[in-house]
Amino acid sequence: MLTRRLFHEDAYRTEFEAKVLSCTAAGEAWEVVLDQTCFYAESGGQPSDTGILGGQPVRGVHLREDGAIVHVVDRPLEGTVTGQVDWARRLDAMEQHTGQHLLSAVFVHLFGADTVAWHLGAEATTIDVDMESLTAEQAEEAEITCNRLIRSGLQVRTHVTDSVHIGQFPLRKPPAVEGEIRVVEIDGYDFVACGGTHVRSTSELGLLKIKGWERYKRLTRITFLAGQRALNDYLALDRMTRELARRLTIGVDDLPGWVDRTQEELNSLRKRVRTQQEQLLSLEAKELIAGARRVGSARIVRQSFGGRPFEELRLLAGMVAAEPGCIAVFGTRGAVPQVIMHRAVDLRLDVGKIIREVLPLINGKGGGSPVQAQGGGSRPERLEAALDAAVELIAQALGR
Repeated sequence: MLTRRLFHEDAYRTEFEAKVLSCTAAGEAWEVVLDQTCFYAESGGQPSDTGILGGQPVRGVHLREDGAIVHVVDRPLEGTVTGQVDWARRLDAMEQHTGQHLLSAVFVHLFGADTVAWHLGAEATTIDVDMESLTAEQAEEAEITCNRLIRSGLQVRTHVTDSVHIGQFPLRKPPAVEGEIRVVEIDGYDFVACGGTHVRSTSELGLLKIKGWERYKRLTRITFLAGQRALNDYLALDRMTRELARRLTIGVDDLPGWVDRTQEELNSLRKRVRTQQEQLLSLEAKELIAGARRVGSARIVRQSFGGRPFEELRLLAGMVAAEPGCIAVFGTRGAVPQVIMHRAVDLRLDVGKIIREVLPLINGKGGGSPVQAQGGGSRPERLEAALDAAVELIAQALGR
């Protein structure tokens, strides 16, 4: 049961009439097969069209093994129906798919790198090219070449052939199908077997922009935008830079210099704040040590804190433990109670073992080394009991 594919005859056609050949229940939906359709079925990396069929939204379109195109709708259809394809979605797919052909061909012409796979996503399109790495200079060269070819207005043509005569076309890669084969040509620059929909000329793309690339397995994955997506991206970036310049009361061209100066000032301020913070924590550590509990020659600083950053308390615990014979037993009050323990290197004591024994009191987990350890739990009301238990275990380990 072969459905006539009107989208291959005219990719710009969006309205049609067709006869319902079958309508089958599929769970809560219905699968409708027509004698002809403008709806492209998902295949070859290109998503299916959406739109209206017989007054109902088309939820999906897929290709059956016998060549029938199946339309998924909410209610059964019969007789003759009209369909209308969502043109904005179709045009977007045509732009991205043609852009993919062009970019893939450019990578072959410039670097001898084949495209192994591609994906048309909701926001961006990717191609995986057979290159171990890609430099910024190479990406820019490819992008400039693509946009030069776009401005050249190369015609995009379709040829229908078969496995016997396919050799007359210098294909970029062998076809994945047998029998009837559609070949998409970009005006002598590129030939590839493809069943998707494409624009008539590269000039219709307007713009192609490479947004980034990354190492993917042994390939390079390139993310790009074509057509309206690329223009929308440019407009958004332009709005953003102009708004930033307005807020800062500087010119757009002055933004990079402003960022560099601000980053330098911020780094300088961070260093000053860090130095002052360490000085204040050092004074606080001395005050805490002065009030420490003595156990033999050791001193235990047991303290709970509220509303202070955990990293700050770790630094404070380290300053306490920097004093010979001192042990910090800290806790943080709050919805997620935490315990920090740190001892001086001259003591024979395993705080990692001790913290693992007391954390169950706050329904917590954690661990660490014999010198320092930490952990968190979910019972803040038991924090003080956990700190007291830790002090008692330390006293026992030190032999009081």
